[in-house]
Amino acid sequence: MEQKLPLPPFNMETALEKVQLAENAWNTKDPEKVCLAYTIDTEWRNRTEFINGREEVKAFLKRKWEKELDYRLKKELWGFRENRMAVCFEYEWHDLNGQWYRSYGNELWEFDENGLMRKRFASINDLEINEVDRKLV
Repeated sequence: MEQKLPLPPFNMETALEKVQLAENAWNTKDPEKVCLAYTIDTEWRNRTEFINGREEVKAFLKRKWEKELDYRLKKELWGFRENRMAVCFEYEWHDLNGQWYRSYGNELWEFDENGLMRKRFASINDLEINEVDRKLV
């Protein structure tokens, strides 16, 4: 049986740990590794895209990190209850033309009893920035 510690129900310590583990994993930019934190039948909304299942997550992440170069992410816990969390984040990246962006967003997460994320709903906005204005280096 797959498990991703810490397990719900979360307390402040375990919720903060879960968020840090997610940040660390996403910063690897390794779709094979990152997708293992999600249930086989996970449900996502990412911007305007609806993603169903771990395999679709893996394909999405592969496309994402082929487009969003030198990606660097920072997540922050906003709240939690039992098996759910609210997280805000920002990340920086540049496209193939060298244009840098800072992307801001909020996520709602729901976990199963094994600590795997079964739902992820993300709202994200992008802001063009100059490379000298980066703060997540």
